Amino acid sequence: MSDDITNEKRALRAELRERRRIITSDERENATAGVTRNLEQLTSELGVTSVAAYLSTPDEPNTRDFLHWACDRGIRVLLPISREDGLLDWAPYDGKDEDEDVFGMPTPTTEVLGPIAINDVDLIIVPAATVDRTGMRMGWGRGYFDKTLGSMERCPPVYAVIFDSELVDTVPSEVHDQRVNGVVTPGGITKF
Repeated sequence: MSDDITNEKRALRAELRERRRIITSDERENATAGVTRNLEQLTSELGVTSVAAYLSTPDEPNTRDFLHWACDRGIRVLLPISREDGLLDWAPYDGKDEDEDVFGMPTPTTEVLGPIAINDVDLIIVPAATVDRTGMRMGWGRGYFDKTLGSMERCPPVYAVIFDSELVDTVPSEVHDQRVNGVVTPGGITKF
């Protein structure tokens, strides 16, 4: 059964990557405005003083405007840095320079903190390929966020950022997959 789920996930990820690749620049610009507005609203509603998030890649809903907004308001922002051992280190984000981790993912250039730095945040914002209406998140296949969320003793609210069409009725899942508390899309905030 696990091989079937693995193959189903692989095919779905390929389809989602292609859908994201063909989004027009106007659609991206509108999506950025919506995601930024909704992340700002969620952060304000929750009274967040520290957040773990991520720097989006070109095909993902853009998180940079939100991250700059958070930094400008004195919210502590931690961003992940992938390690080869499957864990995530974290680094504070100052809204300035960016680098790349071992997998070419964008990262901050500030002091690297260890994996437990995330334990003190009020909100975690994660990337996703798709999320279903029960909060089951399907990532891009490396398992970094599933491992991180699964290892936390006290996990704050976790929200995935996706495009509106990526909130679906059901996604294939395995035992290690972690649910999220909600999603932020260009069109709104959905809590589970």
